[in-house]
Amino acid sequence: MHPDLTTLQDLLHYRFSNIDYLKHALVHKSFANEKKDQGIEDNERLEFLGDAVLDLIISESLVEGYPSYSEGRLSKLRALVVNEGSLSTVARSLDLGKHILLGRGEEQSGGRDKDSILADTLEAIIAAIYLDSGLDSTSRFVLPLLEDRIRNVAGSDSPLDFKTELQELSQSLKGILPRYRIVREEGPDHEKVFLVELTLDDSIISTGKGRSKKAAEQDAARKALVKLKKT
Repeated sequence: MHPDLTTLQDLLHYRFSNIDYLKHALVHKSFANEKKDQGIEDNERLEFLGDAVLDLIISESLVEGYPSYSEGRLSKLRALVVNEGSLSTVARSLDLGKHILLGRGEEQSGGRDKDSILADTLEAIIAAIYLDSGLDSTSRFVLPLLEDRIRNVAGSDSPLDFKTELQELSQSLKGILPRYRIVREEGPDHEKVFLVELTLDDSIISTGKGRSKKAAEQDAARKALVKLKKT
């Protein structure tokens, strides 16, 4: 049923003592539904557990790293770090899509690259590692994958939406709106990086980079805000 999972474990930088945990984490419900006669269980229970473990790890990291932040702000930051887009980006960097067991219909509809399936599978793998070797090992797996995301959203006074803040600021200062243009795409499809150019009144203000067009635009907007606030 499962191909050799050595390559995936190499990408995860984690070796399972009980490989059955990893195998279970890769079973999407569409596959389990097609194999009901074989008694195969899908990964939704693991996903539920992984979601809770992930929240705990990120919450602890934020509380320790940003002691002056309020509970409300910490909650917003955590939501930004562990949202579907963020987790699916991490999942793509680990090449999870090729290892997920999908039903025929989900396979044909492009399920291997759906944000929801990738994010859910990553949460299931987090649970699998937690069950295999505990919270400390899971933290060592999770935090390096999300540390850049944590820094990006926690280090800003307005982490929720740089583009909206920039739009409001540029209108008030200059009476114009920012424009974004994709100037380059780099890397293979599963690790694509987008480069964006941001202009105001035909002048290039900043460039941004990200694993999606939206992320690259947010990065460019964040850099532009820093410049405009200094003027």
